[in-house]
Order: sequence, then C-alpha cells, then structure tokens
Amino acid sequence: MRFSYNKLWKLMIDKGINKKSLREMSGISATSVAKLGNGGNVNTEILLKICTALNCDVGDIMQIVPDDNDKDV
Repeated sequence: MRFSYNKLWKLMIDKGINKKSLREMSGISATSVAKLGNGGNVNTEILLKICTALNCDVGDIMQIVPDDNDKDV
C-alpha cells in the first residue's frame, strides 16, 4: 500500500492553485511539494498546513492505494 496525492492535485486544479501558490499559502517547502509529487512520505504537520490553507480535510487531499505488486488477500 502507498499514499496517493492525486486528490490534492485535482483540488488544486479545481481551485486554480499552482504548486508555488500552495507553498506560499501553506508555508511548506519546495522539498515537501516534491515529495508529495513523488508520492513520498511527508510529516503530518505538512498535511495539516495544506489542509488549513485549502480549508479541507486530509481525506480530501490523499488516499491509500494498493501497490502494483500487492496481491489480493
């Protein structure tokens, strides 16, 4: 299983926000945005800052998805 931030990118498109604007609004670093772009791990504080800036819930910006190599149980 892994995290997917596709919901975040869709929400940003819907609100007309680019990555630079997200960084400025939330006070997160470019490194954190890059980690999100790669589906990497970020601190929950980063997620809280994003949710606060976008006025949304964590479930609105991320989801857990199976890896390609995960087998059905």
